[in-house]
Amino acid sequence: MNLITDPVLTLAGGERVTLPALFAAMTRGEAKGFPALRPHQRPAWHMFLVQLAALSMWNADRDGPPDDDEDWAADLRRLAPDHPDDAPWRLFVEERDRPAFLQPPDPGGLKWSEVETPDALDLLITARNHDLKQIIAKQATVEDWIFALVSLQTCAGYDGRGNCGIARMNGGSSSRAMLGLAPARNRDLAIDPSAWWARDVGRLVASRKAGEHDGACAVGGQALLWCFDWPASHQFDLRELDPWFIEICRRVRLTHTNGRVTAQRSTSKAARIEAKAFNGYVGDPWAPVHKTEGKSLTLGSGDFDYKRLCELMFSPDWEVPLLAKYGTEETGDMLLVAEALSRGNSRTDGFKSRVVMVPGRVVSFLFSNTPSSAKEISKAQLQEIQDFDAALRYAIALMAAGGDRDGIKREHFRRAAPASRRFDRAADRLFFPSLWRRVEAGATNDPDAEEKAKMAFLSKLFEAAELELKAALPAIPCPTIRRPRGEARASRAFRSRVRREYPALFQREETHVSA
Repeated sequence: MNLITDPVLTLAGGERVTLPALFAAMTRGEAKGFPALRPHQRPAWHMFLVQLAALSMWNADRDGPPDDDEDWAADLRRLAPDHPDDAPWRLFVEERDRPAFLQPPDPGGLKWSEVETPDALDLLITARNHDLKQIIAKQATVEDWIFALVSLQTCAGYDGRGNCGIARMNGGSSSRAMLGLAPARNRDLAIDPSAWWARDVGRLVASRKAGEHDGACAVGGQALLWCFDWPASHQFDLRELDPWFIEICRRVRLTHTNGRVTAQRSTSKAARIEAKAFNGYVGDPWAPVHKTEGKSLTLGSGDFDYKRLCELMFSPDWEVPLLAKYGTEETGDMLLVAEALSRGNSRTDGFKSRVVMVPGRVVSFLFSNTPSSAKEISKAQLQEIQDFDAALRYAIALMAAGGDRDGIKREHFRRAAPASRRFDRAADRLFFPSLWRRVEAGATNDPDAEEKAKMAFLSKLFEAAELELKAALPAIPCPTIRRPRGEARASRAFRSRVRREYPALFQREETHVSA
């Protein structure tokens, strides 16, 4: 089964294509999706296709991606010139001392264990057989094994002794986070994989031609790491590798017997690449890097909420990755895509994905330092949310204290946690649409437009916080005799705190009532 000559990949619509034909179809904008791809595999598959295409184009000295599958086939073969039989592109190679697709040669003397299904090979770690069932892909296709291989080899972390993780993450319990921009289509959050791929490949090649390079790797170094022997304790030095290298982190071999595909896996004494000291800062074009700590993002058990995205995109502490920055030629609507598998110590905490629409009309203000830039307005919105949250939490704590302002204690504030979380989720939904409206209004240099956009956001925050307060008060434990006083004082305290910070909200309200 050869990825270069056999149509093993399924496109939306049912067409089956080879890997070169897939690249040609994506160049023409015809590949609209991969039905067999599982949600958590999308970032790994996208990054793999972009890196492989960029390597092929650079190695072939092409100015742009060809739209012919024969050209792509020739370019891919040039990446592995020592294997005229296409061994690095074959899923099954009987001679185990030779490479196969994302499968390094077997050095001999290893203990191998059987893997029945591709979902058992994939990088998800499940401790209990519920929610996401284990080893269920009994009728798996070759395509399922391809996606599982890409997911495991390019994104896996440390999973116990002998199961080392990739170089492109900050520690074995971290994850490979992807932060990037994709061209928007039809004003919705659906991603066109062809347009996304073409944009990222073009940006990568253009940056290298401009001499832009980050990290310890060397342009022109080794790239397809599964093509090389893997002796027991041998590790690659980053300085031997091309910045776009496609890594492998596990010893895996696929077999095809009696019409059924299975896999075998073994362990390694050390990680394939000696990169521990780099903390994931190896030039990954999708990886946010903390500037002072020199570490790539560790998502942990968190999520890509508005606070995390603002920190990554606008904070001076973080370096925005290349493929999350606008190119000078880009002006249309874009999608900000943030995805990662949330991981801990030998566990996974779920696939986290966030897609945010970024209107083209605010592009030039996204990373500028003007008062109307997204960076400055996002700071203001973060503070505004904090102010409303503080008013909400104080009001609920006052209710829990029976309306006794002097009797409020720490445990009373803990009663506000559920309402505060629900308000935060409401703020998350409001944050980015409001941010773009305020950036656009600021660009007009019209104070009235800026104030109107600001007040619209504040009004919605006020409505959301007050709604949570009204829902929370009846459920707060309080002696019956004190409940009327507690509810009255809590409501009054909430509005009083908001009025103190944002009196304009109540001026509008009073004007409306008097009218």
